[in-house]
Amino acid sequence: MNHFLESLLSFAPMLVVAVTALVVMLAIAVKRSHFWSATLSVVGLNIALIVLILQAVGVLPMGVPNHLFVIDGFAVFNMAVILIASLACCTLSYGYFETLKDNKDELYLLMLIATLGAMLMASANHLAAFFMALELLSVPMYGMLAYTFLRARSLESGLKYLVLSATASATLLMGMAFIFANTGALDFKTLGLALAQGQIGLWFVAGAMMMLVAIAFKLSAAPFHSWVSDVYEGAPAPVAAFLASVSKVAMMALAIRFLTVTAIPSLTAFNAVLILIIVSSIILGNLLAIRQTNLKRLLAYSSIAHIGYALVALLSVGAGSTGVISMYMAVYALTSIGAFGVITLMSSPYKERGRTSISGEADEMRFYQGLFWRRPVLTAVLTIMLLSLAGIPLTAGFMTKFMVIFSSVQGMRFWAALLVIAGSAIGLSYYLRVLTALYQRPKAHFEFDAHHEWGIKAGGVMLLVVTALIIVFGILPNGLMNLAALATITP
Repeated sequence: MNHFLESLLSFAPMLVVAVTALVVMLAIAVKRSHFWSATLSVVGLNIALIVLILQAVGVLPMGVPNHLFVIDGFAVFNMAVILIASLACCTLSYGYFETLKDNKDELYLLMLIATLGAMLMASANHLAAFFMALELLSVPMYGMLAYTFLRARSLESGLKYLVLSATASATLLMGMAFIFANTGALDFKTLGLALAQGQIGLWFVAGAMMMLVAIAFKLSAAPFHSWVSDVYEGAPAPVAAFLASVSKVAMMALAIRFLTVTAIPSLTAFNAVLILIIVSSIILGNLLAIRQTNLKRLLAYSSIAHIGYALVALLSVGAGSTGVISMYMAVYALTSIGAFGVITLMSSPYKERGRTSISGEADEMRFYQGLFWRRPVLTAVLTIMLLSLAGIPLTAGFMTKFMVIFSSVQGMRFWAALLVIAGSAIGLSYYLRVLTALYQRPKAHFEFDAHHEWGIKAGGVMLLVVTALIIVFGILPNGLMNLAALATITP
């Protein structure tokens, strides 16, 4: 019984999120209230974060052995990032969906279930847990993307993600089946031992390749990136923020644990495909982003390049890359929330003009022309986020890019370091194009604008906190680096 209680306590953060989802569902059944649904969700996520911190400092048990999941430093760090990002997205959603005339309570329910799936992904240590956690994240995402169904693009976004994600899941399952047929094992450690002892055949290699394709799709790495721009553009702004932060962090955490524990990157064929994915992601992501006039599509294509940068660390130092990649994805999640947060504050689910309803997404670059002259603080927030994404010094994004370049030099992958530098230089050009628009002469008529008191609303306060973190971690990076150093995978 003692062992059972300890095992239960080690999963306390996930249990808190699951119970919160049940409470929100019951609250909706009793009485619909957008305020209470959002409040209960935020309270539950805060409790889960506090419980996670208690685990990290050793008050609650953390590393209780389990066949399906493992709660170690790597899982705790990534779950903390997931919870913080989910909290931010819930806060942004409240202001955004306030004007939606249809039922909006179920969005928080979907967001909580997706967050639970993301947390389980960060701690999955078994192929069955891998698939179960991934689907627990993916299925609610379909509904979240298509939530503003009055907009055709939102429905298109949900449908495209559904079809392509289902295809990727089928590929993933087939890859798992091939690996199981060869080794007769499903847990990561046993697969790693089979590979180390040379007990693998062609089926194992084919299965590993199929799993890599599915992982690359979920991460939107090239050449499996075709869905990302349309999905980001059609999605409601806070849901796009969720997809760019929570979903990416969870998928990268799961991929890194799977690949490092099983030692699959040591396969020559796998390594060659990984290099191809990295090179094509950095080059294609940046080149496609240059042509964009839509801010959401620009951020979508730049995300492809950022995934490539993060994977450079895995290629260069292998199992020693967990801290660097965790730190990179944490900062990328924060900057994505900041950038999409500004779009959220400028947007609404739809915008009334006379009798017609049009898309209320402030995603075109022209909508931000001269924003500085009427919303200087909001412009400063977006400026800092774009500079961080570009990797400019005194921002957290510079430190994470520096760590990736350092790890590639450490692993004697000098070409990868040059590729990251060249990709960042190209990235700077399109980020500067957005910045130029922000400080241009303002237009006579503004199609979109943030609320006059945006800075004292929940979403605005959260945005200012995220901005402060990006600056603090850029100037004093030791705190983030010390936290990331704890993100080690238990062997």
